[in-house]
Amino acid sequence: MGKEEAAAGKSQPECINSSNPFHECSDYCLHQIAEARRRLAEDLPDSRPPEERTVHPDCINANNPYHGCSEYCFRNIADAKAAIERGEQEHPAGGSGKSDGTLEQADGDDDSSRQEDTGADDGYPQMTEKQKKLFELQLKMNEARKANQQAMVAEKKRMEPRGESRGVSKQKWLDDRKKKIGKLLDSNGLDMSKSYMLDTQDMAEAKYKKWEKEPAPHGWDVFNQKTLYDAYKKRTKNIEVDMESYNKAKETDPEFYRDASSLQYGKVSKVAEPNIDRMVNELKERDEKRKSFSRRRKFNEDKDIDSINDRNEHFNKKIERAFGKYTLEIKNNLERGTALPD
Repeated sequence: MGKEEAAAGKSQPECINSSNPFHECSDYCLHQIAEARRRLAEDLPDSRPPEERTVHPDCINANNPYHGCSEYCFRNIADAKAAIERGEQEHPAGGSGKSDGTLEQADGDDDSSRQEDTGADDGYPQMTEKQKKLFELQLKMNEARKANQQAMVAEKKRMEPRGESRGVSKQKWLDDRKKKIGKLLDSNGLDMSKSYMLDTQDMAEAKYKKWEKEPAPHGWDVFNQKTLYDAYKKRTKNIEVDMESYNKAKETDPEFYRDASSLQYGKVSKVAEPNIDRMVNELKERDEKRKSFSRRRKFNEDKDIDSINDRNEHFNKKIERAFGKYTLEIKNNLERGTALPD
């Protein structure tokens, strides 16, 4: 332990090998330490404020502890004081109609020099023209960055999928609408049974038009003459009629509208090929439309199967809706085997 203490006592604390207890500093180590101190003194300036410095109390940099006023500062302070005094003297002189050209020229020179040096402005005091332009450019860059960020957030919200499903959103919309209508009714002193009084004229007309819509054919009405005629008009609505060809064919054939007593009854008249193609295309379009039509229906597995295909099942359902209540007893008797012969 005594040897280690002796070795540590001979080692300088600033040496890079001072942590080694067996190291002894030589002339080389002392030379390196002195060289490092000299380089450190050259690279790092003295950070302490100067002890002796001259600062005018009216200088704009008087609060800076490292600032020392030079001839430039004293000249600017003197020019500013002179300009203030000239301004106080020129104010009453302007009211009497007298002006001094020399003072105005000197005042203009002082103002231009102050504007170039300090850039005194209402919005940017103590800034030069270049500093003001740089500051305005920085403001524009910040505004552009903020607008870009807002646009990016808005686009991200549009691209993200909605958290709620369709059914939940619809139910929420209905609840909100009901609450809104309830508030309006309460404010007007009405109850929910008189909610129709909040409808506008356009809304009421749309409701009445929807209510006045003719219902779909039901039961045997599907096969009556009116329904078949309406279906015929619907099919022939998009057919273009050539009146010129029609009148020409009517003039050519004297029995164009023949009856049962005509000798040409049952004779097939000549039909143009374009008309035949048009009829074939209409039949194909109708068949494709019938195939593409589909509506989801509930399927009951416990129900008895009384059809041979989908078309027959659909027909049986229509018959059941129209005449099921009248044939219920007969059907039950047939299923039980208790039907009596006539």
